[in-house]
Amino acid sequence: MNTLISPDETWLLWAFLVGWAAASIYLEQRFEWASKLSGAIVALLGAMVLANLGVIPIESPVYDAVWSYVVPLSIPLLLFQSNILKIWHESGRLLIIFLISATGTVAGTIVSFTLLKDLIPGLPHIAAMISGSYTGGSVNFAALATRFDVPGETVSSAVVADNLLMAVYFLVLIALPAFGFFRNKFGTPHIDEVESRDEVDKTAAASYWKRKEIALNDIALAVGTSFVIVSVSFKLAEIFSNLIPEDANIFLTILRAIIGDNYLMLTTLTLLLVTLVPKYFERINGAQEIGTFLIYIFFVVIGVPASIPLIIQNAPLILLFAAIIVFINMLVSFSLGKLFKFDLEEIILSSNANIGGPTTAAAMAISRRWTKLVGPILIVGTLGYIIGNYIRTALGFWFSSMM
Repeated sequence: MNTLISPDETWLLWAFLVGWAAASIYLEQRFEWASKLSGAIVALLGAMVLANLGVIPIESPVYDAVWSYVVPLSIPLLLFQSNILKIWHESGRLLIIFLISATGTVAGTIVSFTLLKDLIPGLPHIAAMISGSYTGGSVNFAALATRFDVPGETVSSAVVADNLLMAVYFLVLIALPAFGFFRNKFGTPHIDEVESRDEVDKTAAASYWKRKEIALNDIALAVGTSFVIVSVSFKLAEIFSNLIPEDANIFLTILRAIIGDNYLMLTTLTLLLVTLVPKYFERINGAQEIGTFLIYIFFVVIGVPASIPLIIQNAPLILLFAAIIVFINMLVSFSLGKLFKFDLEEIILSSNANIGGPTTAAAMAISRRWTKLVGPILIVGTLGYIIGNYIRTALGFWFSSMM
């Protein structure tokens, strides 16, 4: 398929990716409709539209560079504030409901795989990617797609199903507080607080991501530290992978999959460093902003890799597979959330953080003006980067062994 911008026009494609990511953030902070939708969804939908109109190519080495370099660099930046002790002390309730929601993803993946394993080719790898994506967001999708060396066509089909369902589910979550049923069944302290205000700030996203004191030293330490952590992590993973043979016994094979995986090593090493030297990372301003901007570039990339014909041909069953996972995640989250007396806002954001990641959950909290939950859901949601990689890698190997 010929496109207005060809796959080898590197600067034009980088200009589009970075420019549209910036435009999505601007729209989110400038207009109420974009804030409600979230900048992440704006980035996804805009890229999908332009790809299907033939403006940008569906595949390009530029997109591969985002997966190979931008995504790994964003992970440490987003984890700089994820001290385990801080997570528990400040966000204990959200952490519990987030983990409950994650069990919903696991249950949904197992049920969906059992029902559809004979109908979808390559389902073990698809299951690993989508379930990883639904326990911490699209960063895990990228990590697991790379880990299992999934064919591009399979990734494209899974991406389309993942993105479409994620966008629809976010719209559902945003709309839930408007229904009296949910307002009557769950506590809604944050919604009640917003409604009690005389004046409502319509630029809540802009208010949250307001200007902060930041020095050249902060940018240098944030970016430099991230580069060092990524390079050391990937090198350690390479060393361990080479030390343990592929045809070893089952224990060594599992160990090789854990300590020899780039992304698992990256998240583990970052979390360890943040816990051991928290003051160093807490003093760095701007890491969350830089990491979030990099993730928005990734949101643009995952919006482009599939065309409408590919959706019609390959994605319907994958869409059904993902829909079952999301439905069970929602069922478990709201049922157990009600049982254990969690607030509606906590359940919505925790389910969102599982399906879309901490940035989309924070964006939803900002758009709904639940300002007290923005920081905690960002902290708790980053756990999805960690547990999503570990558990979903295990599911991928388990499902592969069943085929």
